[in-house]
Amino acid sequence: TLSLHDALPLSQRALTRTAVKAVDSAIASGDKQAASEAFKKAEKVLDTMANKKVIHANKASRTKSRLNKKIKSL
Repeated sequence: TLSLHDALPLSQRALTRTAVKAVDSAIASGDKQAASEAFKKAEKVLDTMANKKVIHANKASRTKSRLNKKIKSL
């Protein structure tokens, strides 16, 4: 069983993955406007989780960079 100490980062990590998936699905649909809006939200979530040490700062930066690169190629 998970303690409360372990459960919080898991839910925060899930929130991060959900935000990234929202950007990916907007990119897959080819809607640059929707992808940009979703990216802004995901960027905020990634930065917040990196500041809280839920994910590593370099991983947040790398993820943002890769998503932005995909959006620019639309």
